[in-house]
Amino acid sequence: MFPSILIVDDEPSILQSLSGLLSDEGFEVITASNGYEALKTIDDESPDLVLLDIWMPGMDGIETLKEIKKGNPFIQVIIITGHGTIETAVKATKLGAFDFIEKPLSIDKVIVAINNSLNFRRLEEENRYLRKKTIEKHTITGNSPTISKVKEQIAIAAPTDAWVLITGENGTGKELAARTIHQLSTRADQPWVDVDCAAIPEDLIESELFGHEKGSFTGATTKKRGKFELANKGTVFLDEIGDMSLATQAKILRVLQEQKFQRVGGSRVLDMNARIIAASNKDLENEIDNGNFREDLYYRLNVIPIEIPPLRNRREDILLLVRTFLDENSAHDQGKTKSMAPEGIELLQRHSWPGNVRELKNLIERLAIMVIGDVIHAADIPGTYNPDTAEGYSGEEADLFLIDELKAAKQVFEKEFIKRKLQEHNNNITHTAKAIGVGRSYLHKKLKN
Repeated sequence: MFPSILIVDDEPSILQSLSGLLSDEGFEVITASNGYEALKTIDDESPDLVLLDIWMPGMDGIETLKEIKKGNPFIQVIIITGHGTIETAVKATKLGAFDFIEKPLSIDKVIVAINNSLNFRRLEEENRYLRKKTIEKHTITGNSPTISKVKEQIAIAAPTDAWVLITGENGTGKELAARTIHQLSTRADQPWVDVDCAAIPEDLIESELFGHEKGSFTGATTKKRGKFELANKGTVFLDEIGDMSLATQAKILRVLQEQKFQRVGGSRVLDMNARIIAASNKDLENEIDNGNFREDLYYRLNVIPIEIPPLRNRREDILLLVRTFLDENSAHDQGKTKSMAPEGIELLQRHSWPGNVRELKNLIERLAIMVIGDVIHAADIPGTYNPDTAEGYSGEEADLFLIDELKAAKQVFEKEFIKRKLQEHNNNITHTAKAIGVGRSYLHKKLKN
């Protein structure tokens, strides 16, 4: 299908000559002799691009451009004029015009401007599609009342610039909620920078957050930009903020209050322009009472509190989660989507899920890999989740039974599972270990074997 171009000009000779030339170039051409006719044609035909004369009787090009962008913000508009001025060009550009071409028209310049405009439109469409898919990917799955309330809170908080504190047990989806807030915010096109407060060594966290100058300490062989600087105009996600030391909390508080910071060893004062989203699996109010977390930092971060419920409090979401994870696994392996029998779902709904959604996702991925058939039955679910497969055993015997049951499959599964998770996290050991709920040392050990 050829791109369609609407030519808007009150001069019949321009309409005729441009129409012929652009038709010869393979474009589908529509014409309008004034602004009113152009707006009606856009409503009826939805062209890909508009070539718009700026000097026309009645509604001129500037007014027409305003109306076009008001109703169709993604249509590309190129202004053409015989009386161009810098002031007019600047005004048209601010109103959303892609380019500005002066008469007499050079067909080569017109073709270049059209192709550039259409390429830009295609990139915009791809970016909108990718952003939509990213939002879908990071949306919390579930329709239970508790999750519906969380989604509503996210939708209200996201468009604002208010800071958010997300709490919940490990594996509930705190980072997922934080990413959704970022993707739905006005900062979505700006950087997302996550900081794992529990993983950064105490002696390096200041450098990680604020950056450092060359030679500021032993090992600082080059200048480094910190997380706050990298996140300029975007979002900083402070994950597991409750694991920060009191000394680091004090430094963070000062930066958040003043909205300014300096690199380690530097004298230049840098402005902080980033939205802060923090998360913790700890009861921070309890940590305050125990002297482990600063009260003033807590109230600074806790502008909009969002609590993610544990999976055991939204068991009705397990069916949808299982289907989602099986679909994801099928898409990843480009294979047929497996399903789970109703008795299997009922079994999973009875489990307490101490590892929450992360634990469920890992189990479904394991079953999708290890179960040969297209349907996963209750008998395929391991003894940890299925009392029936460990019937007759208790205590140490049940543990031994589970070990024997999984031993044959464990080596094959772990190799495939870790390989896949590493690919998903760009071979980043720290992020991979966090995603599957194990320590970095454990992952290193498995990779060596």
